[in-house]
Amino acid sequence: MYFIILDTETANTVEEPIAYDLGFSVIDENGMPYESFSFVIADVFLDKELMKSAYFAEKIPSYWDDIKSGKRELKTLYNVRKKIVEMMNKYSTKIVIAHNARFDVLSTKLTERYITKSKFRYFFPYGTKFICTLKMARKVFSENKEYCAFCEANNYLTANGKNRYTAEILYRFISGDNSFEENHTGFEDTEIERIIFVECAKKIPVADGFLW
Repeated sequence: MYFIILDTETANTVEEPIAYDLGFSVIDENGMPYESFSFVIADVFLDKELMKSAYFAEKIPSYWDDIKSGKRELKTLYNVRKKIVEMMNKYSTKIVIAHNARFDVLSTKLTERYITKSKFRYFFPYGTKFICTLKMARKVFSENKEYCAFCEANNYLTANGKNRYTAEILYRFISGDNSFEENHTGFEDTEIERIIFVECAKKIPVADGFLW
């Protein structure tokens, strides 16, 4: 079985995110990556006004460096979507994984509508299913005494004292590297989310992560 695991970085607002960076890999149920891509979405990234609202706007110069070096590709949303659909067809999968998948589903959908002026309203092909590693992690690690102690010791807690389950904190626990800092770029973040997915899939059925 194969999956698409992806992450987006966005501009605009948290409520109405517009993606300028989308990275993804094709992986199997063991987390083995087969093909990987890192795209900067030209329709958004080249819009200087919109990019002023990017949450990590300070990274814009490094994106240009990465584009020039070939580390990332500057592509229109049309071509980014075309590549994802191509990979889904090639590996016969309609399952997409993301950490806090609701956000990435929302960002890609709103970006599609923004760029096409709602001529096209959905980014992913009809019938795509979504697995949320945040949902999986909450099931797996909420009962893990070591993780609970880790969150308590490092104050990785919400305002009401509950454990936090961000990809960065989960990866710190899994890797044993408490100094790790998430890169907050699409492809690089899928790499740690891939590790989280594998760790969760060892404990619970993959199906437990489906959003709907």
